[in-house]
Amino acid sequence: MPELPEVETTRRGLDPHVAGRRIVTLTVHEPRLRWRVPEDLAAKLAGQRITGTGRRAKYLLIRLESGTLLVHLGMSGTLRILPADTPRVAHDHYDLLLESGNALRFNDPRRFGSLHYTSGDPRQHPLLARLAPEPLEPEFDPDYMWRITRRRRASIKQVLMNSRLVVGVGNIYASETLFRARIRPRRQAQSLSRDEATRLVKEVRAVLSQAIKVGGTTLRNYVGADGEPGYFRQRLYVYGLKECRVCGTAVRRLTQQGRSSYYCPICQR
Repeated sequence: MPELPEVETTRRGLDPHVAGRRIVTLTVHEPRLRWRVPEDLAAKLAGQRITGTGRRAKYLLIRLESGTLLVHLGMSGTLRILPADTPRVAHDHYDLLLESGNALRFNDPRRFGSLHYTSGDPRQHPLLARLAPEPLEPEFDPDYMWRITRRRRASIKQVLMNSRLVVGVGNIYASETLFRARIRPRRQAQSLSRDEATRLVKEVRAVLSQAIKVGGTTLRNYVGADGEPGYFRQRLYVYGLKECRVCGTAVRRLTQQGRSSYYCPICQR
C-alpha cells in the first residue's frame, strides 16, 4: 500500500511536469473508485492552471488557480506522467490531460484510490481536517510522542499506524522503525520511557527520509511517477525477512489488527 514515502516520491516526480501547466480536460474511464468521481468535476478543472503540488499524509495535493485536487493512491494505485496518446492498459481509470501534451494517468487494480476537489482550504477538507502532525515536521517531536503514549494501552505499533496520532507510517515503515528503535511491536504504548519516545521519533524520521530518497518500497506493483520501482526494500532489516540483518536471529512474525508485524527477539525489547 503506498504510504507517505511513496506519495512524496510520486509528488516529487510529477511536480516538474505539472507545475505551471494548464489542464485541458479530465477524462474519466471508470468513476467507481473508493468514492465515485463527480460527474461535474471535468467542467470545474478545464482551463485551470496547476500552480504546484503538495502532500498531506498519504494525500497528494494538486494546487490549482481556484481550488485543489486531493488524490489518494489507495492500496494499489499509481499516478504517472505519460504522453497523452500512450495506449491505455487494464485498470487505467482517469487521465488529466495537460496543455503540454502529457497526461496524469491513474491506474488502480483494486479501485481503493480516490479523486476529490475542494475550492476551499484543503487542510479543512473532511478527509484531512483531523489528521495528526506530519512526522517530518517540527511539531512531531519527542514531547509529542511522550504525550500521545501516556495512558494508552494499545500497542506502540497501533499508535504509529493511527492517522489521528501519527500520519504516513504504514505497516512496513512501522515494523522497520520499531526495529531501529529497539522496541517490540506489542509493547504497550504507555510503557515507553522518555528515552524510548525520543529514540522512536528519531527513527520514524530516519526511516521515512531514507525511503523517500530511494523512491519508496516496492513489494509488488508500486512504481513512481516515472514508472520506476522503489528501492527501500533493499534496506529492510526485518520486514518480510527470515533472519535479522543485524544479529542473524530468526525474525518472528505476528498479526496485529490483521496486519503482519516482524521483529527480532534479540534486538528488540
